[in-house]
Amino acid sequence: MKRVVTHQRSPSPPAETPSLFTYSGDQGVAEPSPSQATTPAVEEPPPADEGAYGAFDPSSPASPPPEGPPDPEKEQERAQDGAQSDYTAHPPLPEEPPTGPFTATAAAGDYLSGLNAAQRRAVETTEGPLLILAGAGTGKTRVLTTRFAHILLEGRAWPGQVLAVTFTNKAAREMRERISALLGRPVEGMWLGTFHALCARMLRTHAPLVGLGRDFTVLDSDDQTRLLKQIMAGQAVDQKRWPARQLLSRIQLWKDSGLLPSDIGPTEDDGMAGGQARALYTRYQQRLRELNACDFGDLMLHMVSLFRAHPEVLAQYRRKFRYIMVDEYQDTNRIQYEWLKMLAQPEAGGSQGAGEAPRAPNIACVGDDDQSIYSWRGADISNILSFEKDFPSAAIVRLESNYRSTAHILGAASGVISFNEGRLGKTLHPSDAAEEGERVMVVDAADSAAEARLVAQMAKRLHQSVPQDWGDMAVLVRAGFQTRPFEEVLMREGLPYQVVGGVRFYERAEVRDAIAYIRAMAQPHDDLAFERIINVPRRGVGAASLQRLRDEASARGLSLQQAVAATLKEGKMKGKAATQLAMLLEVLEKGRAMLGAGPGGAQDLQAHQGASAGGGLRESLGPSHVQAANQVLEGSGYLQMWRDDKSVEAPGRLENLAELLHAMGDYPSLPAFLEHVALVMDSDTVRDDGGRLSLMTLHAAKGLEFDTVFLPGWEEGVFPSQRSVDERGQEGLEEERRLAYVGLTRARKRAVVLNAARRRLYNGWQDAIPSRFLDELPEHHIYRQSQRRPGQPAPHQRSAWGAPSGGTFKHPYRGGTFRAQDAGSGRPGTATTPVRAPAESVPSSTPARPRPTMRPHSFTLGQMVQHNRFGEGTILAVEGDRLTIHFQDHGDRRIMARFVTPLS
Repeated sequence: MKRVVTHQRSPSPPAETPSLFTYSGDQGVAEPSPSQATTPAVEEPPPADEGAYGAFDPSSPASPPPEGPPDPEKEQERAQDGAQSDYTAHPPLPEEPPTGPFTATAAAGDYLSGLNAAQRRAVETTEGPLLILAGAGTGKTRVLTTRFAHILLEGRAWPGQVLAVTFTNKAAREMRERISALLGRPVEGMWLGTFHALCARMLRTHAPLVGLGRDFTVLDSDDQTRLLKQIMAGQAVDQKRWPARQLLSRIQLWKDSGLLPSDIGPTEDDGMAGGQARALYTRYQQRLRELNACDFGDLMLHMVSLFRAHPEVLAQYRRKFRYIMVDEYQDTNRIQYEWLKMLAQPEAGGSQGAGEAPRAPNIACVGDDDQSIYSWRGADISNILSFEKDFPSAAIVRLESNYRSTAHILGAASGVISFNEGRLGKTLHPSDAAEEGERVMVVDAADSAAEARLVAQMAKRLHQSVPQDWGDMAVLVRAGFQTRPFEEVLMREGLPYQVVGGVRFYERAEVRDAIAYIRAMAQPHDDLAFERIINVPRRGVGAASLQRLRDEASARGLSLQQAVAATLKEGKMKGKAATQLAMLLEVLEKGRAMLGAGPGGAQDLQAHQGASAGGGLRESLGPSHVQAANQVLEGSGYLQMWRDDKSVEAPGRLENLAELLHAMGDYPSLPAFLEHVALVMDSDTVRDDGGRLSLMTLHAAKGLEFDTVFLPGWEEGVFPSQRSVDERGQEGLEEERRLAYVGLTRARKRAVVLNAARRRLYNGWQDAIPSRFLDELPEHHIYRQSQRRPGQPAPHQRSAWGAPSGGTFKHPYRGGTFRAQDAGSGRPGTATTPVRAPAESVPSSTPARPRPTMRPHSFTLGQMVQHNRFGEGTILAVEGDRLTIHFQDHGDRRIMARFVTPLS
């Protein structure tokens, strides 16, 4: 039976000077002090459906509140962006309690039971700045919630005097629920939420100080893009060369960096939008104010700007929040860092009143520098690395006792991350020292297809022998394009799977576009495919023009392509659309010629499937169908459209398109490939007995855990990513290494790392070099499985799924000393047992790796080139496939040749 415990506030927090948060009556409503009448008071924001996040019309001066239920898709997008209106349900609590002490239903002291020594130290260190370095699986959420409850139960503050910041609404909800569970009662008035939600709550009160009404609208990404398109059209910006979405990404990056339009100089502008980026940003902000609206980036930017311009407002929030707690501090960007630092600094004249010495800021940040993996969206690892510099009196507590993974998994992960120089340092160890577990398996596959087959075989074996639920297994890849071979194998084997944090490979928009191009090339009568690509990229064919073409085709009994050809021949279409469509038809015809099926020679896929040999679409032997597809995607401008796209997603989309061409090379003909795609798109009848195996990127896996984790693609250029290393040098490499650490620490019981000797490109096979990260795995924590043939056990002792247990394995792997051939072809009887060099022949230091063979290029000294990020530059040196280039605004850079294009 629970008993009611009354926690006296001893000592009671000193009375505060009159503030913006003066308490009035028993209603919990904050009113302005008479002395502060000129500054807006904190008040409860309107409900979320009254203009907070509704749609708007960018052509109107101000939009009315939206009617009807919210759009579920947009609400989900907003939740992912961290700007859900959580705050509307929690009006601020006054500084002073209405009456009596804070009470809780719990056994005194029970909330600290079960904490280890480091966790308890983090909970009980309440005064002064504190950095909690929480390694993976060390119970950081429990520490945060217990610390919050401890502050309340010790009488150090009331709920409204603690600012608790998370990155996701899910994390905020979990914290709120856990705190209520610890206290045995609901807790109202907490300032607990995401950065955006908390800033929106503040901005509702002070909106007039930044030129907005308190009923301002927060625009979603679709509305932002529409507004920017209108502005760009008004400035005659070529939106084909500079799409609005690209410029919007740049503007959001500027906002995340705390940059106002007046702060944008030539270096930041980077020639985007023909040098008009700053002017467009300025006009965009003006239109937002005219519309009484802001975007997600404004929520924080406005508050930081407001704090700078109105120090009296900042002073009130500093006095209000006696304690600040931040989760995932390693993921903060510049504007988030500035906001937190401003709130955490004590008042110059004393924290509680005139004449008092400033108190040390009570800010506690929880984070793991070894899991900082989001620099591409603005996260700055230096924020956590410089915590002691920012707060010289800071205490540091390291949470190193891991409650998730075995000793071998933790040892392997710690070994890899120890090669990073930019880290604060900690070493994970299992909470149960006896839980040594299985060593990390390192598998060398003959090629990427064999790699996927091996994963499917091992997953099936685990499911049958342990048995392990499908939902307790995951395949974590470096980039989204790598999921394709795994999806195909899993579907072929009838194994249940899901793509987490994304869509299945053949359902991705750019892949569907490309397949539509290929179908339109192979089958001139495929009107559905042609309609999809007729205006992608834009060719001036709007909905009305397309309907006229449909009507023309229907009236004359023609296919849509034939109707376009006839309309052009008869001169019924003029201008840009006529020119662009003529080029499109020419490109498709060239593709058909490469296939060997001239005009009129192609039949639809159904006819091909039912035709006798020699009828229908002729088989395209060899790589001609791949070359034809590449020619169509290139000649149509589709690939160039994504090359010109400056958004964060564009490189991944290009990788997916390259992977599609790779996949085509696995089939002897175009009809065979299209038939395969049709079956894949229609295949969702897999078994579902115990969840689904998860396919996801390493970035999407952060925060998740599984019994078994497969980590394929550990090869130079794939992982670590060549693009990341080329563009960011040592910083990029260290972030890639942190990704490896994150991947390994997702595993509870088993981790399997795979690499392939060869990977298929659309024009053939390319040899791969094992990742340098394999050399960094401590040999006493890993082993290599040597299969004589698929399913055949090795002669030494094996665990239930075919892995050696404990200390029975005799030959730890060191990358680069041998390569498994048995992982290879997948044909029974062809595997051979690899011979490993004797242990004493393995050098103690990491051997130098040969560089991969690169495709030749024609760049020369002094040549002018264009880079998507750095603009125009001059080549100073050529070293193989690496170029040293001087950029006027970015200095000298070493860049891979494939990332630049020559200027004529």
